[in-house]
Amino acid sequence: MALCGGADRGSHSMDKSITLPPDEIFRNLENAKRFAIDIGGSLTKLAYYSTVQHQVAKVRSFDHSAKVSLQETDGDPLYEISVQEEITARLHFIKFENAYIETCLDFIKDHLVNTETKVIKATGGGAHKFKDLIEKKLKLKVDKEDEMTCLIKGCNFVLKNIPHEAFVYAKHADSEFRFQNTHPDIFPYMLINIGSGVSIVKVEAEDKFERIGGSSIGGGTFWGLGALLTKTKRFDELLQLASKGQHTNVDMLVKDIYGGAYGSLGLTGDLIASSFGKSATTDKEFSKEDMAKSLLHMISNDIGQLACLYAKLHNLTRVYFGGFFIRGHPVTMHTITYSINFFTKGEVQALFLRHEGYLGAIGAFLKGAEEDNPNQYSWEENYAGSSGLMSVSPELNPVQRARSGTFDMLEMDRLERQLVNLPLLQDATSYIPDTVDLTEDALAREYWLYCFEEALDGVVKRAIASQKDQPEAVERAEKFRQKYRHKLQTLRHQPFAYGSLTVRSLLDTREHCLNEFNFPDPYSKIKQKENDMALKYYLKVVKSVEELSWEQRQFTLAKGLLAGNVFDWGAKAVSDVLESDPEFGFEQAKQQLQERPWLVDAYNQWIERLKGPPHKCALFFVDNSGIDIILGVFPFIRELLIRGTEVVLASNSGPALNDVTNSELQILTERIAAMDPVIHAALREDRLALVQNGSSSPCLDLSRLDKVLATVIRERGTDLVIIEGMGRAIHTNYYAMLSCESLKLAVIKNSWLAERLGGKIFSVVFKYEVPSKAQEQH
Repeated sequence: MALCGGADRGSHSMDKSITLPPDEIFRNLENAKRFAIDIGGSLTKLAYYSTVQHQVAKVRSFDHSAKVSLQETDGDPLYEISVQEEITARLHFIKFENAYIETCLDFIKDHLVNTETKVIKATGGGAHKFKDLIEKKLKLKVDKEDEMTCLIKGCNFVLKNIPHEAFVYAKHADSEFRFQNTHPDIFPYMLINIGSGVSIVKVEAEDKFERIGGSSIGGGTFWGLGALLTKTKRFDELLQLASKGQHTNVDMLVKDIYGGAYGSLGLTGDLIASSFGKSATTDKEFSKEDMAKSLLHMISNDIGQLACLYAKLHNLTRVYFGGFFIRGHPVTMHTITYSINFFTKGEVQALFLRHEGYLGAIGAFLKGAEEDNPNQYSWEENYAGSSGLMSVSPELNPVQRARSGTFDMLEMDRLERQLVNLPLLQDATSYIPDTVDLTEDALAREYWLYCFEEALDGVVKRAIASQKDQPEAVERAEKFRQKYRHKLQTLRHQPFAYGSLTVRSLLDTREHCLNEFNFPDPYSKIKQKENDMALKYYLKVVKSVEELSWEQRQFTLAKGLLAGNVFDWGAKAVSDVLESDPEFGFEQAKQQLQERPWLVDAYNQWIERLKGPPHKCALFFVDNSGIDIILGVFPFIRELLIRGTEVVLASNSGPALNDVTNSELQILTERIAAMDPVIHAALREDRLALVQNGSSSPCLDLSRLDKVLATVIRERGTDLVIIEGMGRAIHTNYYAMLSCESLKLAVIKNSWLAERLGGKIFSVVFKYEVPSKAQEQH
């Protein structure tokens, strides 16, 4: 069976249909439980909860306790790697036209295994209309939920869990969609829901909201009057007409009355003085396009002015718009944006939501899942299973308009850790993790998309090599290749599909796709080998450093940290060297480094600071396994510990590239402590702590960190943050402002990026920043 979507909303001509295998739409149905449905006038949104079985790479230490010296453990691997099945929770949301509701219900009925589910939560105007059909097909009792409550619950959920949920629409900018960073405290805000009429709701807390106003002049008015004026019955066709129209042929402008601007009142000549004003005094026929455009302006301006008055009255600056009138349509988003901008003189921005169409279904689902309390967890959008925001602009690519016939999907994975802001961010509300927004930088976007496409063969090869013993790994790796390539193609045409496009989102999408096809840790064996190798040199490095004078020692440690950071399998320039020359080691890496002065060189200021009193506690976000962590990071933090500074090593909770994970770091630290009395004592006295950061990404978002880590940072009075590596300190956090001292260190292992920053490949960034006194108090 295949589900077909028409090429335009509401048209179901099979010649232009898009055919999708239903098991790719309704995924994991065999493990599904808890359903919710939101049925609007033309679209159905289905939500359900499922459990997903994933393979997870686990590491376990071998027992080396009987062996005393490192020499005796030669040849033994440090730890064993096993792949285990792990069950995680996932939320699925699917949006499709009401025309397919019966076909979809049949498919769900045939594949629904879980019989515990007895009830389906329902909301939306169409819920009563389809109640009997749902109950008959699915044998589930329909339990209706209040529409507005569901809408608000859904809105709170996406604002809290999806960092780039809200956007400003800018029609004539290079990037149509400008994504906003979600404020850590999402309340209070105003939601203006434009359905048939308009509801204006003030939301003050999770369960505290009130309808403060509304209007009967809304989307239904535009549709109804539009149908009378143009004889066009379909909403989308009306919008298409409006997008081609010229409202000034129908509307009376200020200059039509006064011959120009009305200066004393501050009215420009192009301002609409009277909507449809010319139709009363002119005998000519008006085109459907012009009338539709005039009507769109009239309704949008009315709603915009109403929104501004309520925002002022209640002193609200965050104003979100939703409802079927908006539904991602550039034409309506543009007119609403213009209207809000005009009436508030730019003080309030009209904000739209990427998943606006799903809010009711999400809310209804949350109402039904209260005993599981989904709000106590953090959730993350699964890029591998979500279709992303599409542009439906009628002026744009006609192929994109076919989205109405496709089945839009959103998947959210439950994270085992609750995520919060780094307490040391200077201003969490203005923090932006990413250094470059590829949505707005076309040259950089083209380069990085090309880069990721070029690297795809290598990733596939590495994935297969990591599971040599599994014959079907080749087939899975091929599926991964197809899926990720498709994602890259989508992002080339719609860079805004998952929010701001960044190097981080490209890397994260790749990790999500690898997990999707059960390649949890393609670099596990490489990491194991490199860790074993580096440990053999640890004591030698430490002893050679101890023999140096204080000044020389500090420089050697800094240089060692940078040299270690060269060992990054995520950088093609490095992985090529490591594959062709397995003997490439720590000393060779030091020789590759740029000579001082470095590209960014604050080393002198850092050394001066080290001559002062020790820091109380240093938080170190670590990067790669092997030489980086063992011969670069450990000798560096060892010196800090000797100075009297406590150290917290924050490492990834889950695997990404060859980055060291928290479970691997625990084992490495035990082994180093067995050789090195300084590290041993620091662990015993709790002056060295290992904490997971809550991430499985090669980059670092300081607004989504493990809550336990945030607590440790506060309790220990952390006054120095060290961020290492290209992913964490260059692609992200290069401009991050912290309320304490910080070191950002990286070797630029990509020649294009190095040139962009004004250097060459293997240029060094050594950025030491001290907040000003005023900022510290803030």
